[in-house]
Amino acid sequence: MKKISVILIILISFIKLQAQKTDFTTEFEKSRGKATATYNETISYFTDLAKTYPSIKIIEEGLTDSGKNLHLVLLNPDENFNIKDIRKNKRILFINNGIHPGEPDGIDATMMLYRDIAQGKISIPKHTVLATIPIYNIGGSLNRNSTSRTNQNGPLAYGFRGNARNYDLNRDFIKNDTKNAQAFAKIYHYLQPDVFIDNHVSNGADYQYILTHLFTQHNKLGGEAGTYLHEQLMPEMIASLKEKDYDITPYVNVFNEVPEKGFSQFHDAPRYSTGYTTLWNTLGMMVETHMLKDYKKRVYGTYELMRSMIEVIEKDYKKIKAVREATSNSFLNAESYAVNWEVDKSKHSTLNFKGFEGERIPSEVTGLERLKYNRNKPFTKEVTYYDTFKATKTVQIPEAYLVPKAWTKVVDLLKLNNVVLDEIKDTKEWNVEVYHIADFSTVESPYEGHYLHKNTSVTREKETQLINAEDYYLIRTRQKSIRYILETLEPEAVDSFFNWNFFDTILQQKEGFSPYVWEDKALEFLNNNPTVKKEFEAKKVANKDFANSWYAQLDWIHKKSPNYEKAHLRYPIYRVFEN
Repeated sequence: MKKISVILIILISFIKLQAQKTDFTTEFEKSRGKATATYNETISYFTDLAKTYPSIKIIEEGLTDSGKNLHLVLLNPDENFNIKDIRKNKRILFINNGIHPGEPDGIDATMMLYRDIAQGKISIPKHTVLATIPIYNIGGSLNRNSTSRTNQNGPLAYGFRGNARNYDLNRDFIKNDTKNAQAFAKIYHYLQPDVFIDNHVSNGADYQYILTHLFTQHNKLGGEAGTYLHEQLMPEMIASLKEKDYDITPYVNVFNEVPEKGFSQFHDAPRYSTGYTTLWNTLGMMVETHMLKDYKKRVYGTYELMRSMIEVIEKDYKKIKAVREATSNSFLNAESYAVNWEVDKSKHSTLNFKGFEGERIPSEVTGLERLKYNRNKPFTKEVTYYDTFKATKTVQIPEAYLVPKAWTKVVDLLKLNNVVLDEIKDTKEWNVEVYHIADFSTVESPYEGHYLHKNTSVTREKETQLINAEDYYLIRTRQKSIRYILETLEPEAVDSFFNWNFFDTILQQKEGFSPYVWEDKALEFLNNNPTVKKEFEAKKVANKDFANSWYAQLDWIHKKSPNYEKAHLRYPIYRVFEN
């Protein structure tokens, strides 16, 4: 036994000596805050950390559009990397970096944070396990330049916003067009994190702050988690930063306007990272450092913010678990669900905002009026901040949805996001609620590979429908992914699969009529259906445009007849309210 003990002591001493010999100074530090690490430098750095410190583990997980795998780096001082075991007693903080590689502050800050915890230079967390994707947008990171961030002060070179297929990955979390987003979903569900941070750099107004925060909207997060996020976690993190001489303010959500006019909280719909993680009641925030501040200050600010978040988790680790569980249960037992939100202008808070005076002066470029900030005129003013949202559309939660297997992309994404799909055993008639698309509008220009729909509305009707067991999945709503199910399958939800064009084929009528043929059949149909004929005559009297259009009249009659195809504008997913 004595020999074994001596060998262990020698081995541990050797490991410590090797760690001391290994240079873990980052590229950022070597450049005195001027440069950011490349993709290869970043991955090599974390790989070496993992080889040197048993508290760190690096995993390759999921192919991206660049052809390279994402890396997930775990840090647990207990050296236990069994995620199921970890979740029992610890909280998981998930940090995402480089979603926009031109905003690399979090990449460098996280490298230093992992090193300093592993080396014991800062307090080692007892109740928090860190997980990070060092660089999420690998394709964008490899596409380095020094000019594309027109508004940004450093670093010397950086990556590009678009990924290998030119997608903005922070618009892809719900639709999963990219392999990056699909890989992220797998990592997210593997971790099931309690707290999520996505590190960014802002665009927008000029002001005194290095740091701004963009927490997920607390009303939308809902339940005890929303209340805790807004009333405890956020104030505690702000107070912790204040002790380190870092002021922070909410993300300044303005464009070409001065902030002192007042502004609202950003609405992070499920297309965004924090909106997506909210669907499983993760406490999420984006860090937005200020683009015009020195790069060195931005990185160290991001570093201190993540340290402050760890401090809050360490103190509240039991509370965080409790509020997440309570919120999950509240949605599982809810009767209705809000699918659309807007700012509640009847409520606001007041910020003691530290800005710079802005003025409108003639532009020497255009000759027209432009906005100019004067950094020689700093101020602290009370500014109105609208941080309360209210639901504008609520749906009754069904017991289940019937999803046709033919819609394979929908089925695949449901499976990817841990939705349980049940096979139907028997072919039989079901009492269902059917949606018909009543109205929608479509953006005029392509948006992230789609012509996105919005302002969607539906009509509802009850039907008895024969459901072939081989053709449908039954998706029960009362499961962990209830919020994801509702946000994607309810057409009126802002980021529903319908609004992202997954069902556009139902918007096109496949069969029509030749007017000279339909004229005679239309007359016969009206004569055999006096109620429809009465409605038709009344419409001609009430609507002159209708009365003056022979095609509109024939089309109206056709849509009332059995000849009109049932599939047109008929949403193919059925809602079920009976067990």
